[in-house]
Amino acid sequence: MSDHVYKQIELTGSSTTSSDDAVRTAIAKASKTLRNLHWFQVTETRGHIENDKVVHWQVTLKVGLRIDD
Repeated sequence: MSDHVYKQIELTGSSTTSSDDAVRTAIAKASKTLRNLHWFQVTETRGHIENDKVVHWQVTLKVGLRIDD
């Protein structure tokens, strides 16, 4: 097994459904233009409240991309 090098980027995804969906949205969008997405770490979760209900989620995450050899 060879050693790997990773680059980290920060993404923020949003969703009206859930925080999990916000993460999936960010990763799905990034994967259209980036290669070798390898891991993620949620760093912040926010939401918007209207009429005493959560109506929108926003999740910031770090994503690790494996650098090609």
